[in-house]
Amino acid sequence: MTRTPSVIMDYYNKAVVELICKKYGFSPFEAFKAFALSEIHIMLSDKRYEMWDFGAPAIFDMWEAERITGNPRNSLYLRGDIS
Repeated sequence: MTRTPSVIMDYYNKAVVELICKKYGFSPFEAFKAFALSEIHIMLSDKRYEMWDFGAPAIFDMWEAERITGNPRNSLYLRGDIS
């Protein structure tokens, strides 16, 4: 697996953790752990998926879809329901 550059991962880690903290009231550590252990984080870390085409709110939506349904592919963004 070729990794997404660390500067990109740092941006998404900070932005998505902030969104998780705001919505769910997690501490930054809890939010980072929840994000870092998710399938969407693994996908974002893998350069071949080019997930950086999505903004942080979309990545958050994918994380949330995974949290609720067990699959980040249920996100509106990955299903193509949002243009």
